[in-house]
Amino acid sequence: MPPALATLIFTLGIVALFRLDRDDDAEVSPALWIPTIWVLISGSRMVSTWLDVGGEMKSPDAYLDGSPLDRFVLTILLAAGLLVLLWRSRRTTAFLSANGALVAFFVYCGLSVLWSEYPAVAFKRWTKIGGDFAMVLVVLTDPAPREAVRRLVGRAAFLLIPISVLLIKYYPDLGRGYDRWTWSTYYAGVAGGKNGLGYVCLVVGLGSLWRWLAALRPEDGPLLRRPLIAHSIVLMAVLWLFWKADSATSLACFIAGASVLTVMTIFGTARSVSPARALAGALVVLVFSAIFVGSGTGLVEAMGRDSTLTGRTDLWNRLLGMRVDPFFGTGFESFWLGERVEQFWRTYWWHPNQAHNGYLEIFLNLGGIGIALLAVVIAAALVNIRGTFGRDNESARLRLAFLVVAIIYNLTEAAFKSFHLVFIAFLLAAVARPVLLDREES
Repeated sequence: MPPALATLIFTLGIVALFRLDRDDDAEVSPALWIPTIWVLISGSRMVSTWLDVGGEMKSPDAYLDGSPLDRFVLTILLAAGLLVLLWRSRRTTAFLSANGALVAFFVYCGLSVLWSEYPAVAFKRWTKIGGDFAMVLVVLTDPAPREAVRRLVGRAAFLLIPISVLLIKYYPDLGRGYDRWTWSTYYAGVAGGKNGLGYVCLVVGLGSLWRWLAALRPEDGPLLRRPLIAHSIVLMAVLWLFWKADSATSLACFIAGASVLTVMTIFGTARSVSPARALAGALVVLVFSAIFVGSGTGLVEAMGRDSTLTGRTDLWNRLLGMRVDPFFGTGFESFWLGERVEQFWRTYWWHPNQAHNGYLEIFLNLGGIGIALLAVVIAAALVNIRGTFGRDNESARLRLAFLVVAIIYNLTEAAFKSFHLVFIAFLLAAVARPVLLDREES
């Protein structure tokens, strides 16, 4: 099929997906498009990459400079999001008051810029992670927050997934790539690489599964056939993209998150808390044991990876031997800069730019204080999600699945960082909704 014809067919298909998922009775603010665009960029490629004006990050110095075009686009989006939050100042203040642990974590990240060796770079990266938080707040402070989350999930699914299929099948120069060391083909879709496509399928796929299960068994009302059809199509495409991407971490996390969502749906509303918590805890322990204890070597190898997790264990040992301040770290997202990253690039042919472990990454950048604050955020999220059951079961299911996925994903990838789709999903799970707003809307 000619690419032009395929593009027309896919465009019509995307329009059909939006129409199938449309709910004329539910209204959300037009401002929801601001976080939608932010999520679409974080789940695909930067604007400079799409326009082919940024160049490839071939040297450590390129990470210091960044792209002026991308900085401009993100600054405009961030400014627009902050204006929306100022307009909704009462709701915004209520959310900030209800999320003291998260606010403390972000404030500490900002303070750590002061002891970074590259304060200008650290500050720019801190504004991005602050942008993630701001965009999540724009979604949750919407006059119809539950519908806003549904719309955000749907928009991301109906755009990122079909376009990925289109690029892989009909635009190989954009949707595929070649490993410069092995010359083997990898499939990226809208993302920058196979791992990027993996976590797009992970987050967006879980969102679609959540919508699919809600349509299959709504708590109030009949079977919702149109959303069921739309998200069935997306899920089939997600499974095909998982097969093409060959991203073991993302696939394992998707299976874990899907298991949590399915169990919570099967067991119903009031009874779903204990089985879901037991399953979530068991999954985290199982994955942790497989990676770090060694009891699950067969499981790791069954996923198509060797027992060293493609060289990650050697990298972790080397990083643990590095001299960093054990309390404060090197400053926000500052470890992989300058001489340190040059040293690692000379040692490893695959040029690492992250620790491939989110908790180790936090320690290197923010020290033991950062780890402690992150642990408090996760604990607070678990308590809040448990309290949400009974008030908003549908949202609680997605939040618990996203939280479990983020915890597991960061065992082998560093995703507690700015402008990462898994981190945005983590924030959607972690941000507590003020009880006062629930009472006012009930």
